[in-house]
Amino acid sequence: MSILPILRNAALVALVFVGTGWPAVAGIVARVDQSSQRMRVYVDGMLAYDWPVSTARRGFVTPNGSYRVGLMAPMWRSRKYHGSPMPHAMFFRGGYAIHGTYAVGHLGRRASHGCVRLSPANARTLYRLTRIYGGARVLVRN
Repeated sequence: MSILPILRNAALVALVFVGTGWPAVAGIVARVDQSSQRMRVYVDGMLAYDWPVSTARRGFVTPNGSYRVGLMAPMWRSRKYHGSPMPHAMFFRGGYAIHGTYAVGHLGRRASHGCVRLSPANARTLYRLTRIYGGARVLVRN
């Protein structure tokens, strides 16, 4: 087996991230841009999905930073917000999670108490990818 295809692929992955201000990380990377209310999901460095999200509305915070997904649950109920359903929840910092929402009409604008909300189908897709790859990195910025 030649090493050239491996080096070529590594160079392509590096080029994707040059000048973006985001670190290059292999596996699953979910980049959340709060200013555009979009999540871009990279699989092994290649853009695979671009979805609308809802992050924290006025008076609440979605924390910026780089995190690893920790606890995952196919269905979680919020202990803080009256048992609200959080399908395909993936916690990345304390009580902050990426999860599905049934309020899909709010996607693309700030509407949450701090979690990153996705459509139920997109949350399921990200959840399954994260399981397959054994984890994911979550990068959040304004």
